[in-house]
Amino acid sequence: MRLIADREVCEGHAMCLSLIPDLVTLDDDGRATVAREVPATAEEDVRLAVDSCPVQALRWTDV
Repeated sequence: MRLIADREVCEGHAMCLSLIPDLVTLDDDGRATVAREVPATAEEDVRLAVDSCPVQALRWTDV
């Protein structure tokens, strides 16, 4: 699974950071960046983070 953060859409709400802090970091502008590949054990947490983003800046793919 791969997590993608759209930095053009991200508004820095940091919901993803609170839900998956090992996978996402915030840059100097407060926008999400993906820290690393998503392990299979984190799939449920990633889905929750994607669904919780208030501006839909996160998406995931099986690629």
